[in-house]
Amino acid sequence: MIAHMSYGKTGLELVLPDDGRIRTLWAREQRALDDPLQATREALARPIESPPLAQIARGRRDACVVVSDITRPVPHRDILPPLLDTLEGCGIAAEKITILIATGIHRPNEGAELIELLGEGIASRCRCVNHYSRREGECRFIGQTRCGIPVFVNQRYLDADLKILTGLIEPHFWAGFSGGRKAILPGICSLETMKHMHGAAMIEACMANYGRLEGNLFHEAGLEVARMAGVDFILNVTVDEKKRPTGVFAGHYDAAHRAGARLCEAGAGFELDEPADLAIVSGGGYPLDKTFYQAAKPITVAWLALRKGGRSLILTECSEGLGSAPFVELLDMARSPQHLLELLRKPGFFQVDQWCAQTMAQMLLDNRIAVYCSGAAPERLRRYGYEPVADPQAWVDSQLERLGPQARVLVIPDGPYVYARVGRRT
Repeated sequence: MIAHMSYGKTGLELVLPDDGRIRTLWAREQRALDDPLQATREALARPIESPPLAQIARGRRDACVVVSDITRPVPHRDILPPLLDTLEGCGIAAEKITILIATGIHRPNEGAELIELLGEGIASRCRCVNHYSRREGECRFIGQTRCGIPVFVNQRYLDADLKILTGLIEPHFWAGFSGGRKAILPGICSLETMKHMHGAAMIEACMANYGRLEGNLFHEAGLEVARMAGVDFILNVTVDEKKRPTGVFAGHYDAAHRAGARLCEAGAGFELDEPADLAIVSGGGYPLDKTFYQAAKPITVAWLALRKGGRSLILTECSEGLGSAPFVELLDMARSPQHLLELLRKPGFFQVDQWCAQTMAQMLLDNRIAVYCSGAAPERLRRYGYEPVADPQAWVDSQLERLGPQARVLVIPDGPYVYARVGRRT
């Protein structure tokens, strides 16, 4: 059989034996919406546990609409036009609407990339600005969470009369599901807040929360920050493997998000009777696999499904290389995955983007991880503890021969958009 793996913009194919060893996990089929624009209009008019957006927007002097950055495949062209039409229809002129790109600590999206993100019509319709987590004066302190996290949130958002969050609901390795409250934390918070929220202790506690909201410290902190910053309305979507909208969820920032998470879980969540010996996992394709930094997500998907000592192959293009300079500096600083974890546990140590490095290092201690990646030099990957792969088909063939006919092999062609859990790890 042929497995069509998401990889960059073009994908790649693996030929696999059609026998009982191989289990391939695709998101369960969920029908794409026939008319996403109309579905969005209906969701805005009949939201979940909230008055209609038109009722909320009436009489407001201005609005801030938070959108995800280009690392997330949000169908902005389907959801933003009805939202903006509603706001303008309620008397909020286009020049009074700010589209705030929730970059978190990522780089800004500008020029051609901004048009790719939003579409030329939307990019020219409203004022579009990027969030800069490290820029002095960008954020304002609004208090501390119950566990002592200092909260600094983008001032444009805080000062807006109407606050709207948009986003994509998909499985997330720490937060359970993306979307909802995550547009604020980490989307438009300062680096100072992220030092605590993405600190070593928090990440260690939330290392593998794919599909979990209850008892999830990361999720609970996000909800608390959302309450502190204020949210008038959210507009979130779920998508299928072709990134077509399958559901639109509007209304209360928690209730609407949970409704979308339930649909996402029904399509993307799986259980395994036994852990796998080998997991072959895509990085999710473009735009998610633009950097190796994002490979923490497919690595976590593989880790959840593998027995300790198992192997994984991660297929991630990394067209923009390894990731940010601080992320690469941390990888270069550590002598081994264990040493990296020891560095992070030192009092006062902090490096931007350490959270994904921490996740990846922890999982390298449990499993052997091979990587097929055209955007990172093999010697760099080897230096960091990974096995670089030049020919994924040859690598897979050799591993299947080594493991033999009794092996349990899991193939996840769409990477972190699907996750599988086992009852216990052995």
